[in-house]
Amino acid sequence: MAVQWNWVLIVAGALLVLVEVALGGFAGFDLVLIGSSFLVGGALGLVFGSAPLGFVVASLLCVLYIAVGRRWVRGRMQRQGLPTNTDALVGQQAMVTEPVAEHRPGQVKLRDEMWRARPAPGAAGPFEAGTLVTVEAVDGVTLLVRR
Repeated sequence: MAVQWNWVLIVAGALLVLVEVALGGFAGFDLVLIGSSFLVGGALGLVFGSAPLGFVVASLLCVLYIAVGRRWVRGRMQRQGLPTNTDALVGQQAMVTEPVAEHRPGQVKLRDEMWRARPAPGAAGPFEAGTLVTVEAVDGVTLLVRR
C-alpha cells in the first residue's frame, strides 16, 4: 500500500490546528496558519491528483506566511497600549487640597477624587493648597507630582 502524501499533509495540518486550539494559542496563531497551509496544499493535491503539487502549494503558503503574514498577524493580535487605571492618571493636572511636602504627604484632587500625594523626585516642593500640579508617576496609591 502506497503512502498517500496528500492525506498526510491534510492530517498533519489538522493536527497542527488542533494542537494550537487545544493549548489556547500558545504559539501565537502560527500553528493554525501553518496547519491551514498544509490543509490547502493537501486538498489541492487531492483535487489534481498530484502529491508534488500539494507539497509545493503547502511550502509556498508556509514561506509566504513566515515572510509576510506572520508580522501582520502578530501586529493584529497584540493589544494596543491603552492606559488604564492609575496609568491613565500620569500627565493629568491636579489641585493640591492639603500641603504636599517631601516628608509629609498631602492630598490632591484629581477628577473629583482625592488622592494622597508627595513631590516627585527632583521636584521643588512643598506645594501649598490651591497649587496646580501635574502627576508624574504613581507609587501604589500615592501620586508623585510636580509643578
